[in-house]
Amino acid sequence: MNQSQNPNDNPLNVTHPQAETTHFGFKTVGKAEKQQLVANVFHSVAGKYDLMNDLLSFGVHRVWKRFTIDCSGVRKGQSVLDLAGGTGDFSAKFSRIVGADGRVVLADINESMLQVGREKLRNLGVVGNVEYVQANAEALPFADASFDCIIISFGLRNVTDKDKALQSMYRVLKPGGRLLVLEFSKPILDPLSKLYNFYSFNILPKVGEVVVNDAESYRYLAESIRMHPDQDTLKTMMGAAGFENVDYYNLSAGIVALHRGYKF
Repeated sequence: MNQSQNPNDNPLNVTHPQAETTHFGFKTVGKAEKQQLVANVFHSVAGKYDLMNDLLSFGVHRVWKRFTIDCSGVRKGQSVLDLAGGTGDFSAKFSRIVGADGRVVLADINESMLQVGREKLRNLGVVGNVEYVQANAEALPFADASFDCIIISFGLRNVTDKDKALQSMYRVLKPGGRLLVLEFSKPILDPLSKLYNFYSFNILPKVGEVVVNDAESYRYLAESIRMHPDQDTLKTMMGAAGFENVDYYNLSAGIVALHRGYKF
C-alpha cells in the first residue's frame, strides 16, 4: 500500500552546504582538493627545482635569499624553522649560523621536496643540527614557543588557508621571535608588470616543458603568483594573525617582497 511521505523525510529534498572552495591558480577548486593538486605539482618538479630556480630567475633568487638571511637576525644557539623549505637552501645557511648548539628544522608538506632537500644537505655535509619534518603549515606539529625565527620562502602562496597558517606560525614562535615571508608579489612599476606578465605566462611554461617536461605545473606557478595577496594585503593578514611591527621590502621592484613581523 502506498503511503504519503513527509518531504522532510525525503533525502532528495535535503540541501547540503556547498563545499568550501579556494583557488588553484586561476581555477576554483574545493579546499580539500587543493592540497593534493599542489602536491602533484611539486612531486613533478622536485628533481629539477633548484635548476629551474636558477634558470627562471637568472640566478637572482640567490640575492633575494641572502638579503632575507641578513634580515633574519638569527644568531648562534637559536632555533629556526625553514617552513616549506623544499630543497633546503635556507636550512644549509642557517645550520652554519646557529652552530652545534642551535637547531634548524626543514619542514615541507611535500615528501618529494623534503627528500630532495635531505639528500642535498647531506651531500653538502650538513648534519647534526638539522631535522626533517613533513608538516602542514596550517597545523604545525610543534609545541608553542619552539622557534626564534620562522622563514617561509616561496611557499605561502601554495597554502590553502593562509590565515590559519599564519596563526599556526605565530603559535610556535617564541616571544621576541620573528617571521620572514619571502614571496613573489606585485611589481610596483607598470612597464615591468606588463613585461613580467608576458614572461610568466609565455616563457615560464615553455621552459618548464623543455626542462621538466611539465608545462602545466609552471603555468600553475605563474597563476598562483597572480592570485597571491599583494604587499599591503599580506601585511594586514600578518597583523591580524598577531604579528607586530610588520614591514616589507620590495625586491627587484616588487617582483618579490620580503615581509617581516615579530611576536612580542
